Amino acid sequence: MKIAIASGKGGTGKSTVAANLAYVLSRSRDVVLVDCDVEEPNLHLFFPAAAVDVPVTTPVPAIDPARCTFCGECGKFCRFGALSVLKDSVLVFPELCHSCGGCVLVCPQGAVREVPRTVGRVACSRPLPRLTLVSGVLNEGEVQAPAVIRAAKMLGEGHPLAVYDAAPGIACPVIETLEGSDACVLVTESTPFGLHDLSLAAEVVEKLGIPAGVVINRSDGEDAPTVAFCREHDLPVLMTIPFSREIAAVQNRGGLICRDLPGWEERFAGLVRKVSP
Repeated sequence: MKIAIASGKGGTGKSTVAANLAYVLSRSRDVVLVDCDVEEPNLHLFFPAAAVDVPVTTPVPAIDPARCTFCGECGKFCRFGALSVLKDSVLVFPELCHSCGGCVLVCPQGAVREVPRTVGRVACSRPLPRLTLVSGVLNEGEVQAPAVIRAAKMLGEGHPLAVYDAAPGIACPVIETLEGSDACVLVTESTPFGLHDLSLAAEVVEKLGIPAGVVINRSDGEDAPTVAFCREHDLPVLMTIPFSREIAAVQNRGGLICRDLPGWEERFAGLVRKVSP
């Protein structure tokens, strides 16, 4: 069972839901929690523990000057500007490369080969007896978030139960995270922006054919438009978390509301039953 936690916008409390859900799951079974928000991973703040790092590399082009005739075919092919062919040299900009391998295929002289380049890392830890945390970390300035997400998910393979914490939004990193998921929990807030971005995220999971439900976070009791949207789009409201200074205080110190506040372990256990039969 692979459960993705996603949101159309940042700041909705997606990581909070992922952390608490994984904690409750780990009380009765083995679970791997994968932080796929590789540009801003933060689940280690909820589960501090010593970690082992594994580097993530992607292939980038290297030019053999003995073979290159500066024909320009590689530069013409690259849509990301990672190769620029001059009169007597080829400039390679590895930070722009998306590792498609096309430059190797189109070179008529076989002058282009690929070499590995480190773009990030995956940190693995065991903060609880039945919880494994895998955190993808993209190097600053890099664009290859999907590669790091794939590596993080790969290290989580083999576990019978996985929780994926996606990046906010609906761009490529989110699609990469959702790929292969059995269910998705969409975390939103009852604001105009929250509802707008929930509609975008809901469209994505529908296109991908992933069953989804909604958690309304920081509810001020004015949830009618969000509930109406969910009803219209056949999205069950799985849980509502109220706007609360007490809850905010627990989260701000890196705590888990299901562990530190009475009644919340039972509520998240109810969420578990709805998404993980």
